[in-house]
Amino acid sequence: MPTSRSYGDACTIARALDVVGERWALLVVRELLLGPQRFTDVRRALPGASANLVTDRLRELEGRGVVARRKLPPPAAATVYALTAWGRELEPIVLALGAWGTRVPRPESAELGVTSVLLFLRGSARPRDTACYRVELDSRVWTVRTEPGRLTVEPGEPGAPDATIRTSPWTLNALLEHPAGLDEAVDDGRITIEGDRNAVRRLLRQRES
Repeated sequence: MPTSRSYGDACTIARALDVVGERWALLVVRELLLGPQRFTDVRRALPGASANLVTDRLRELEGRGVVARRKLPPPAAATVYALTAWGRELEPIVLALGAWGTRVPRPESAELGVTSVLLFLRGSARPRDTACYRVELDSRVWTVRTEPGRLTVEPGEPGAPDATIRTSPWTLNALLEHPAGLDEAVDDGRITIEGDRNAVRRLLRQRES
């Protein structure tokens, strides 16, 4: 059942935690930072949370005005969840929390989600060129676009990508840290590239700019 617990504290920090302080709530927000998501996508991104728990968090966040539910037009005709304008104001807070958490030891057998890697790419890139990429991670497709000084990520198919990348979140994360390993990753099948491999090299090296 959704929680209605409150700290009963007038401090604005406590009042904020009344809204997003429940377990998994901020991770639900994290999953929506890159755009609207279907329930199944949010659920798959949080394998440690039950379907009922994810439903409760979404319902609570919707009730508080952080998340809104809407129906996509045909042919999709699917229900998706998206952050409201107020919900989007959580983005710098969530990203700052992630930066703060870099010193926390990584749990053994930890999951690494698609959104986490793409947020890392978006936040760390310093692109100098204009390009479009189709990035397929864990059977989901994302459009990544670069232009001088800006990188954007959104769910869905791009129109005419310069290159297509198929890999796992762990491999992409490793290549963002060590771009020189791209050819080896292609050779051993950890990543598949269609189109301009040099464009992919530039994407991976954006952090070095």
